[in-house]
Amino acid sequence: MTRECAVLLPGVCAALADPRQPGLDDTCLEKLLDWFRSLTWFDPTVELVQDNPCLTELITSVLALPDASPSILSFTLQLAGILASSESRFQCLQQEKLLGRLFGREGPRGGAAWEDASVRSAWLKGVHSMVHHQPALPFLCSTGGMDVIFTLQGDPSLFVASAASQLLVHLLTFSLESETSKALSTKDCDWPVCAQMIVKHIEESLQSSSASHIEQSLKLLSSLFGSCFGSCYAAWTEVLWLDIAKQIESFLLEETVQAQPLLANLLLNVARSPVFCGTEGSFWALVTSALEHLTPVQAGPLAVGLLKLCKCPQDVRIQALTVLLQPMDCILRAASQPLECAGLLDESVSDPVTVESLLSSKASCAGLLCQTLAHLEKLLSLKHLRVDLPCGSLLRSLMTILQFCNGFLSPTSPLGSTISRNLINSFRVQKSALDVLAALSEKKDCDTLIGSLFDVLLAYLQSPNTSPTVLKKTFQATSRWLVHLQELSSNSQWQQTEKILADVFVVLQKRLCSPCWEVRDSSLEFLTAMVKCLRDQKEFRQCLLSSEVLRLTENLLEDPESYVRASAVTAVGHLALITCFAPESPVIGNQYNKESIIAKLQEILSTDSEGFPRRAVISIFTKWLREGCTGQLEDTEQFVSRVIQTVEHDLDWEVRLGGLELVEAFCSQTICQLAQCPYAPVSAVTSSTPQKELLQVFCRAKLFGFLFGSLCDCDKPVGQRACDVLVGLRGHFYPMSTLENPQEIEDSPAGRGIAWLQRTLRQGSLAQNFPTDGGDGVDFQDPESMMLALGAIDLLELHDELNKSSDHVEESPQSLLQDILAAVGTIEDNEVDCY
Repeated sequence: MTRECAVLLPGVCAALADPRQPGLDDTCLEKLLDWFRSLTWFDPTVELVQDNPCLTELITSVLALPDASPSILSFTLQLAGILASSESRFQCLQQEKLLGRLFGREGPRGGAAWEDASVRSAWLKGVHSMVHHQPALPFLCSTGGMDVIFTLQGDPSLFVASAASQLLVHLLTFSLESETSKALSTKDCDWPVCAQMIVKHIEESLQSSSASHIEQSLKLLSSLFGSCFGSCYAAWTEVLWLDIAKQIESFLLEETVQAQPLLANLLLNVARSPVFCGTEGSFWALVTSALEHLTPVQAGPLAVGLLKLCKCPQDVRIQALTVLLQPMDCILRAASQPLECAGLLDESVSDPVTVESLLSSKASCAGLLCQTLAHLEKLLSLKHLRVDLPCGSLLRSLMTILQFCNGFLSPTSPLGSTISRNLINSFRVQKSALDVLAALSEKKDCDTLIGSLFDVLLAYLQSPNTSPTVLKKTFQATSRWLVHLQELSSNSQWQQTEKILADVFVVLQKRLCSPCWEVRDSSLEFLTAMVKCLRDQKEFRQCLLSSEVLRLTENLLEDPESYVRASAVTAVGHLALITCFAPESPVIGNQYNKESIIAKLQEILSTDSEGFPRRAVISIFTKWLREGCTGQLEDTEQFVSRVIQTVEHDLDWEVRLGGLELVEAFCSQTICQLAQCPYAPVSAVTSSTPQKELLQVFCRAKLFGFLFGSLCDCDKPVGQRACDVLVGLRGHFYPMSTLENPQEIEDSPAGRGIAWLQRTLRQGSLAQNFPTDGGDGVDFQDPESMMLALGAIDLLELHDELNKSSDHVEESPQSLLQDILAAVGTIEDNEVDCY
């Protein structure tokens, strides 16, 4: 603690304990506790308490108040716990007889203040902070604290109940830390006293007739096995599991027990413990039983969790996959009667009638399918899945679900008809199915179904009943499968590919003219995604250029909706890579030439009233620059100069930041062309003075005025990026840190200007009206002056200043204590300027 803080602290403690003072803002009290946590974390000695007697005086004074406010009492409980977190300070507070009055039987837990949830929560937090040394455990056990924690597990406040459960996990884990070296056997085990109390409480609760007690213990066990306990205390984990396994098994078999939904999470957390990595033992038999007896909704999370485990036995893994595939199998079998194709499964884990009844119910059908589809999408995203998914049958099932949802399939079986009625126009199921459909495009076993798949996708794209959100998902799935289709393309499939692309572009033309702006926006995003992936494919380019898509997309640059204009800018920018910038650009009319497109986008950048389209333009310009689309260096130089002169006055900070990214790309590209860049072709390296040429290019493009001006931007990310670019440039021009001496250059006219520049930059955002036109003797277009500026200005100091948080001064502990004193001294206006 600094001397200044030590001087202020007694006044703060006195104010907190004074009931006549107005209550402090809770944020202030939390920040004060954070400060004490940091003090005690780095210094476990007793000096903090001994050197600052005002802390114990504060606790004593609050305890003496007949009706302390809940906020001050909560603060005191937490403060005492923090101070007692080291053994030496714990003993000191014990000698003062303070801990028993706070956390013991004579504490607030028997008074009226205990009715306030914040006090109960603070009591738990205080105990949690205190129990970081062994002497705290017998104190807690001997003062009845354990019974209080057990009771608070069922507290009506969820925050309090959760804190109680977390505290019990901590207590059990901590109480075993000194026991880890002892040999254990499953027959003869001696739990430490605190751990024994917790284990006994768990066992008794599990055997009680109270559903809430059973539920609390199952949640506690789940948290316990899911914490470091399960992985760090293997022997104790096994002992605990053997004590409760029979009871858990009985819950699985008693279908009336309400706690069944909690069993899946508990078993999954136990399965993650290294104790049960082997394939032998009764545990995996219990997991198998759970997969059979839990409902499909309850078993789903357990099944997908097991499939992610590395050391789950293969037979259990196959059973888990079967659980997930049962609803999909039921859909496939219900679609036609008699069955025209094989289902997904040869046999079921649980009774198929259960799944059929859930899918037959309007209330449960969509929920079960959405959960199943979400689990399958997770599995498909895994790089290493240790079971084989029947991807072909799964794809057929997905197509069936999508056809049920839009009414394009009329099943003949009674079950299929019921499911179809339940799913009609179910947007939730449609979106989930399309997500899985997109993920399946990475798999190899679906190629024979591609024709049928695109029939389903095109039906969704064409249907006027497809909602905008479902249409967006359909576009995403279609683009993924179009990429897959191109990867498969051979001479025999060329006609199929051409027909599918032609159909897609017909639909796209229609959707680009939709009266719904979300549809127009999704259509443009889809077009951009296709161009990104397929622009090198001959069939795609032919279909694109023979359609009306180019003209319609360009028309949308003037759309009344700013989101659509922004998406149109992005689409036009990517289309230009085919129509304007490709080595052999097709001749498709004057309106698509490079100059015309650039002029239109520059007009949007300078005149559009909304930020989204302008951001999109600067992003596209940067992409063009990086791909070398802007021509020779002289053309690029003029292009960049025009853009940054527009951007530097933009009111949207993200546009200005985009301008800096453009400058950064231009600098990298120019250095590679003119300087000794290891990645540049030999022919591009000139024999003249490359540094001078570089500086001349950058000055002609007016980069330095933009960069130095951006250092004073009122939006910090802009200043930070500008500083990064300048530091990078200085590293190029002064590679050996041979920087200029500001003292030596200040006497020259240019040097005086640089000194002014340094002073101005130190003002930061106070210098927002930064002159970039040569004011005060700084010529930002003079190469020699800019060379001096890069070498003399302390850019690293500026970098550090810009990266400091905006409240680095105000968030000091001293400032906090001053704020508190100012606040409690002002009765009328208690607005604390707390960081």
